[in-house]
Amino acid sequence: MFTAEDPIVGIDLDDCRDPDTGDVDDDAQDIIDRLDSYTEISPSGTGYHVLINGDLPEGRNRRGHIELYDTARFFTVTGNRVDDTSGHVKRRQDALEAIHREYVQLHSEKFEPERDEHTSVRDDAKTTPTISLEDDELLKKAKNASNGPKFERLWNGNTAGYDSNSEADMALCCLLAFWTGGDTTQMDTLFRQSGLLRAKWDEVHYADGSTYGEKTIDRAIEATSEYYDPSPRNESTQSKLETGPETTVVDTDEPGRRNAYLLEKNQLLSTRVSELEATIEQKDERIAALERQVEDLSAEPSGQSDEDDREQGQRTGGTEDNSEALLKSY
Repeated sequence: MFTAEDPIVGIDLDDCRDPDTGDVDDDAQDIIDRLDSYTEISPSGTGYHVLINGDLPEGRNRRGHIELYDTARFFTVTGNRVDDTSGHVKRRQDALEAIHREYVQLHSEKFEPERDEHTSVRDDAKTTPTISLEDDELLKKAKNASNGPKFERLWNGNTAGYDSNSEADMALCCLLAFWTGGDTTQMDTLFRQSGLLRAKWDEVHYADGSTYGEKTIDRAIEATSEYYDPSPRNESTQSKLETGPETTVVDTDEPGRRNAYLLEKNQLLSTRVSELEATIEQKDERIAALERQVEDLSAEPSGQSDEDDREQGQRTGGTEDNSEALLKSY
């Protein structure tokens, strides 16, 4: 049972393993590899339990078949440890935060983009709006939006700031879901034109026969609660979105764009600060361990010196006894 007093976090991965063949879904394998801690097969045989030492990040703790717990939850322990995984529960704070951000928290209520007159909320996660934007027009709008620099970096294949290529793929697909209204065909077509495309995109990585690309698109649509609405509700805003780099217009909504930029920048900085704090904590633990090791090593020469003194005393005492014997003989 997880409690507030212990440092253990449990990651529950459901419906990701074929109990007959042992085949593992790509997402589950990615999480297991990155956490690199004690992992065992769940009682049903269709999932995994991973145990680590760490602090569960704030926000939601579950999405789809992935759940994370650190208190008020029971795990049935099978002892059926996965081959080639650690036999110890390790501290994995950085990996936990990255996985939480990528698989659970990404585009949740805490990270929703700034809304304007061209943003609509999708009430039903199973339906998406109809947006008829040609690829070139969509790319132009995406690059000129408040988070355009982020889109363009990902579009060009730049994964800086992401812990893995998979996380960068997911981030770009979430942006594409917003601009296409969740059109899976157009999302796939556009992603294949991006610098992030890899051979892995078309590889089958899931027990249901889905490819890595198909599952990434499905997850992105599920994670996206807002989409671009092309209906022109504000003339100045419409002009702003359609303005190219060589056109000058009076931007009456610049404060809103500025706020969106600052909000996103603050979120990225907060995430980076959290990662650095976790790194500092790990380094402090390492320094403390090294200081203890230094103390132990410092104590060893002292003990050896005492032993040497005793041996020297014995040798000196022996010499004095011999001297007295010689004097008596004279």
